[in-house]
Amino acid sequence: MSVITYRQALRDTLRAEMHRDENVILLGEEIGVFEGSYKITEGLLNEFGERRVRDTPIAEEGFVGAAVGAAMLGLRPVVELMTINFSLIAIDQIINHAAKIYGMFGGQNSVPMVIRTPGGGGQQLGATHSQNIELFYAFVPGLKVLAPSTPAEAASMLRAAIRDDDPVLLLENLGLYNTKGEVPDDDESVAEIGRAAVTREGSDITLIGYSRMAALGTQVAEALAKEDISVEVVDLRSLRPLDRQTIVDSVKKTGCAVVAEDDWLTYGIGAEIAASIQEGAFDYLDAPVRRVAMAEVPLPYAKPLENAALPSTESVTTAIKETLSAVGKRVG
Repeated sequence: MSVITYRQALRDTLRAEMHRDENVILLGEEIGVFEGSYKITEGLLNEFGERRVRDTPIAEEGFVGAAVGAAMLGLRPVVELMTINFSLIAIDQIINHAAKIYGMFGGQNSVPMVIRTPGGGGQQLGATHSQNIELFYAFVPGLKVLAPSTPAEAASMLRAAIRDDDPVLLLENLGLYNTKGEVPDDDESVAEIGRAAVTREGSDITLIGYSRMAALGTQVAEALAKEDISVEVVDLRSLRPLDRQTIVDSVKKTGCAVVAEDDWLTYGIGAEIAASIQEGAFDYLDAPVRRVAMAEVPLPYAKPLENAALPSTESVTTAIKETLSAVGKRVG
C-alpha cells in the first residue's frame, strides 16, 4: 500500500492502461510537451510517443469530435479538457454525438471514450474558469458521469472509465489534486460504475456528497463524532448512473439527510437527490432534506469573497446541527 496524491493516482492509472491496451490514446491541449496544465500526463509523451499522446490545437469542439470518431473506429481515446468550463465549446460533440451514437445506430457502434476534466472553485481562477457544471451532463442519457473523491477512487474509476464501452465524463476537482491517500501497490481494482459508497457509518443523520464535498463530508463527520453526533457519509461517486438505492437505504436508517454539492443550489444535483429521498424514503424522514451549495453568483476572484461563496465545513456542519435540532435530536 502506498500513500500518493490524487494527481499521481490518475497519472499512474493512465500509464498502466496505456501499457495494457495499445488502443488507449491521449488527446488534449498541451498534454504532451508541456505535460498538461496540472501535470497529469507528465512523462507520458516520452514514454509512449506522439502517436499516442497528441497535443491538439485550442479547438475543443474539433478534438473532442476527433475523439468521438476515433472511438467509433476502435480506439479508446482519453481526452483532457483543461477545465470543464471549456466543455461548453464541445457540448454539441458530447451531447449530440458521443452520447447518442450508440442509440441512433441501434447498438451497432459504441463510443468508448473518456473526457477527463478539472473544475471547481477555491483556486482564484475567476468566474469563467471555476464552475462545476456537471449537471449539464449528468441528465443526459448515453453519458456516464463519475466524480472520485480520493486517490484510490480516482485510480479505480479512471480504470473503469477507460475500459467502459460508453462515453464517460470523469470530474476532477482542482482542490483534490494534491490530497493524499492510500492506493494498493500494483492496483488493478476497477470501480463499479453507478455504485455509491457508504464511507462512514452513522446513525443520527446521512450526509451525501460527491468529489470535494464527499471528502469534506468525511472531515465534518469526524469532527462531529467528537461532539457525540453520528454522521453517516454517502459518497455518490457516480452521478450518472445514480445509485438511488444506497441513498435511500441510508436515509431509512438515520431519518435525516443533508446533501452537499459544489455547485449552485437551484436545479442542482442536490435537488435530484432530495427528490429521490422523497420518493423512496418519505415515511422514514424525521425532517425535510437540507441542501448545502455555493452562493448563486458568478464565483468571485477575490479570495475572501470566493471562500464565502463556496460550501464549507462550517456551512455543512451548521446544516447538520440545525436539522438535528429541528427534530429534537441532541446536538453537542
